[in-house]
Amino acid sequence: MASDGCVGVFLYFPACFPCLLCADLALRIDATRWCPRRGRTVLDMNDAQHPVIRDPHAPTNMVDSATEGTRGAGGLKPEFRWQPVTPDAGSTDSSTLPGTSLDASNDDGTDAVDSGLALLDPLTVRPRISSRVLCAVFGVLLAAAAFGIWWVCVHTENGQSYDEIVWVNLPTSLPVWASGPMNLVAQSWLVITVSCVLGGLGLVAALVRRRWWLVGQMVVFAAVCLAATQLKSLLPRPFIIQTASPVANSAPSGHTMLAVAGAVLLLIAVPRALRALAAVVGGTWSVLVGVSVMVGQWHRTSDVLMSILLVTGFALVILACTRTSGMDDPGRRVSSVSVQIVGSVLITGGLLLMLYSAYAVWQVVPGLNVSAMWAVRGSIVSAVVGIVGVSALAFGLLLALRHITAAPLSRLGLIGAPPAPPAQSARQ
Repeated sequence: MASDGCVGVFLYFPACFPCLLCADLALRIDATRWCPRRGRTVLDMNDAQHPVIRDPHAPTNMVDSATEGTRGAGGLKPEFRWQPVTPDAGSTDSSTLPGTSLDASNDDGTDAVDSGLALLDPLTVRPRISSRVLCAVFGVLLAAAAFGIWWVCVHTENGQSYDEIVWVNLPTSLPVWASGPMNLVAQSWLVITVSCVLGGLGLVAALVRRRWWLVGQMVVFAAVCLAATQLKSLLPRPFIIQTASPVANSAPSGHTMLAVAGAVLLLIAVPRALRALAAVVGGTWSVLVGVSVMVGQWHRTSDVLMSILLVTGFALVILACTRTSGMDDPGRRVSSVSVQIVGSVLITGGLLLMLYSAYAVWQVVPGLNVSAMWAVRGSIVSAVVGIVGVSALAFGLLLALRHITAAPLSRLGLIGAPPAPPAQSARQ
């Protein structure tokens, strides 16, 4: 009967009798008590003499939370711990221990570190799947656009007429302030030297940063671009109209491909702080070389556009294979304001310039077949604006996609020094 009375009393209390007796003792020794009635640890015990103040917005350590479990309020011990894995009795195979086989296969432990990071967070060793898909899709689209422009300008009467008008009239239609720089850049040795210097700086940057996977990507990219220059002897150019320019196919432009490839190698190799600057420098150099080879009557407009699109398309496909040492260090991955601003300006400006160029071409189409004088100026303006727009769009895409493949924001990548509070005004 006494027990029935106790049961009736317990119905009016949130905890069992032993927990109530030991509440003050539990607070003083900072210990926990297991409630046999509730089947779990009793928390939030408090009294007026010893209040317990908890911060609802207390910072959390994401690495500890991934390895030690969730900590309870008040600094309790973790609910679980990782248990060491030991080999079976009598087994002499050391490969059953975690990391043993990896360390044995690589003396410096690089594979073991990558494997451990991948277990904690896969984004530390490879970009997001969506980022890799974007690189592949945009790379294929740019390459398809390159061949599309070549086909329209080579296999149609209007296309050949457009190329011919620009090829004949551009050298004599440049303003005085632009003739000097264009004639200066239109030197084969200068184009080759500057482009090789840009690519060499990119390779040195990758080697100094110990980005071995990136070095391999750069070598493959350079080999693909070199092989693509052989398309000039393989692509046909049918005879449709009588032209003053050479009858043989001249697409793609080797000098333009070299200039764009050197700029791309520099962009994908430099660290985060220099990526936006490298994109601007690379895009500017590509435009200068592209227009200069047209001023020097080395190539047609379609040759230059095809070269820019092909090289950047190849680069984006290569970036889709980024992983491990081809990425930034996990502890230094942050969003870049310069990449966001410059990338947005390049992509938006490139699209607008391309739309204007397409509108200008649409305006002069009726006069292309007869080589009308009123169509000359519109053709030249559309060609130059189109090259600037395509270069801006290509390098804007390359800048944005390089950053999201090299520095995906992950749990481990966000760890670093906490943000400093805003500085108080001098008046306060």
